[in-house]
Amino acid sequence: MKQLYVWSGILTIVLASTTGDVLLARAMKQVGDVGELFKQAGLWKVVGRIVRNPYFLLGVLAMTVAFYALLFGLSWGDVSLVAPASASLTFVANAVAAKFFLHERVDHRRWMAALLVAGGVALLAA
Repeated sequence: MKQLYVWSGILTIVLASTTGDVLLARAMKQVGDVGELFKQAGLWKVVGRIVRNPYFLLGVLAMTVAFYALLFGLSWGDVSLVAPASASLTFVANAVAAKFFLHERVDHRRWMAALLVAGGVALLAA
């Protein structure tokens, strides 16, 4: 039963963290070049544009959920499993999400890295 809690925590971390990463990336693409905006309008304009973006706010909320899921996961399982499994599976999920939700080009090297990472998680779980 404890293993179910641990892997549920890891799954929650991965899903919330990936969702947060995708939402934050989408928000920053909508905001545009922060350096250029800073030069033109100053710091407060940059901050205002970012914090008014609904994708940014949802992304921060998702990352908050991921953080608390990590705390729960660490209370249920060993750090030697929870931390690397959640981090590596988030890497794999981010590659998939970048391809399908953000329409980014994910090259063969990244897919191979994702497969190797998934293999490492399988070894951890065994």
